Amino acid sequence: MTVRAIGKVSESYRLDKKTLHNFKETGAIVYDERILSFKGLEYASILTLQGRMEIPMVISRYHQGLLCGNRVRGQADLVLQNGIFYLLLVVDVPEGQPNSENGFIGVDLGIINIAVDSTGEVFSGSKVNGLRRRHAKLRAKLQKKGTKSAKRLLKKRSKKEKLFARDVNHCISKKIVEKAKALGCGIALEDLKGIRQRTEKTVKKQQRRQHSSWSFYQLRKFIEYKAAIAGVPVVLVHPKNTSRTCPVCGHVAKENRPSRDQFCCRACGYAAPADNVAAENIRRAAVNQPNAAAN
Repeated sequence: MTVRAIGKVSESYRLDKKTLHNFKETGAIVYDERILSFKGLEYASILTLQGRMEIPMVISRYHQGLLCGNRVRGQADLVLQNGIFYLLLVVDVPEGQPNSENGFIGVDLGIINIAVDSTGEVFSGSKVNGLRRRHAKLRAKLQKKGTKSAKRLLKKRSKKEKLFARDVNHCISKKIVEKAKALGCGIALEDLKGIRQRTEKTVKKQQRRQHSSWSFYQLRKFIEYKAAIAGVPVVLVHPKNTSRTCPVCGHVAKENRPSRDQFCCRACGYAAPADNVAAENIRRAAVNQPNAAAN
């Protein structure tokens, strides 16, 4: 344990050598295989200053499945949150055999609708956006007060908002990957690197907080890692004109989008929800992409 404590301090100062670092008594304790072992999935045997202790564990069915037959990699962190101890582990999980013999499902990521796929399924963002609006109003009031209790509540609310959005992203990514696997398809996403910077000028002032808090990257990463385990290839396509191109006649024009929600082709008259059109164009871009590389 002494070696691990020294290692924790050394790693902290490796990142920042200019300031004096303070470590809380309730801070995370780092364990490795020398001082941590498992008794099946029921107990963790850890070394303490009072000797070895066997501590009962509570593990969800999903995480039990990950631990069975897979190797725990590197170190583990024992952390205390809200009076409960959590053991944070990294597990090596083999990737599934990639299968996209039936093409791809295109997925358009958005703000009003978090995701829309090319099969027509819509994952609404109404709950997340509603929570964020309520928190934004409360945040403004608390920031105006500026008291210590207000700052504590502000921090608590911010954490709650992030956890809720994270849970929603987990649920959406799980459903998308499960559908793709069942259909024998890969998943096509837009490469949205730098999207906030590219679209900042087009977003209305009252929507900027909502836009800046949109977790594009998190949802994409959730889809990618779940897809890798399931053997579902993920392909990124260029986002240019995916929302302005008619999937029927191929006509491209800014005027094809008379509103945020609607698409109406000025050439052939084809009309449909704009997010559905974008998802279909993303799917086609993946199918037509030569030697599409899965991530």
